[in-house]
Amino acid sequence: MQPSALLLLGPTASGKTASALALARVLPIEIVSVDSALVYRDMDIGTAKPTAAERATCPHHLIDLVSPEESYSAAHFRRDALRLIGEIHARGRIPLLAGGTMLYFKALRDGLSDLPAADADLRADIDAAAARLGWPALHAQLAQLDPDAAARLDPADAQRIQRALEIVRLTGRPLAESYARREAAALPFRMLPIALVPSDRAVLHARIEQRFDQMLAAGLVDEVRALRARYTLEAALPSMRCVGYRQVWEYLDGRDDYATMRFKGIAATRQLAKRQLTWQRQFRDSWPGLVEIDCLRADLSNRVAVTVHRLLDGS
Repeated sequence: MQPSALLLLGPTASGKTASALALARVLPIEIVSVDSALVYRDMDIGTAKPTAAERATCPHHLIDLVSPEESYSAAHFRRDALRLIGEIHARGRIPLLAGGTMLYFKALRDGLSDLPAADADLRADIDAAAARLGWPALHAQLAQLDPDAAARLDPADAQRIQRALEIVRLTGRPLAESYARREAAALPFRMLPIALVPSDRAVLHARIEQRFDQMLAAGLVDEVRALRARYTLEAALPSMRCVGYRQVWEYLDGRDDYATMRFKGIAATRQLAKRQLTWQRQFRDSWPGLVEIDCLRADLSNRVAVTVHRLLDGS
């Protein structure tokens, strides 16, 4: 039988970290972060990064990899995750890939699309046009070039509109056609996926609001202020597009007052959770063997542990 890799996916505030740490107390696991925000150094509060004490309970990987000035892609994640999974297996331990960046899980499972590398000059042109016209106008341009791609994107989703325009302009073909060209994804291990889902979306929303307030109380605004002082950053960078950081950036620029920033941060986090749950519904339909667990259960960590033992035993 092939070695196993445990996958624990779920929306923000669903209890992934607590469940993963509970597993680390009873199994020889190493945690591989599947989170596009945890890769950035010095971004601790707004990413809900595991504390030093939590990270000391077992080895953690793919945290604090790059500067907020840099980018980290799904291709980087797949390369790093495959290497780490092999190394963890070689140590006789079990890799647990835990996080909420669903694109990374999909990249690991399905392989990567035949997409062009980022083009700095073209991105600069797109960003300059957005600065003049606004992202809704760029979304309208995308709708002329690729109506299907535009229909799937929010007119204010700067990061995805930028990448979609870049790909369409570089390839001269619709986005769906580029994404359909995939490399083979044969994996030397079996994936055992567990998805945390809320039985009551309103309860998850309340958790999100509480957690964002906790981040603000812990110093999120000062964290972003320190990042701006320490690094050469701009609002268009992937790190500063992360939920929470984008809203605090606009507050520090004087575009919003504190109450508006808080409201926008909570709303953006809820939208993130909605997108994550949409991904998970798609996984449920296309991923045989995926097990769903209600993340609002009082005994969540115990239920996850029982499910993991059953999956590892092959029952």
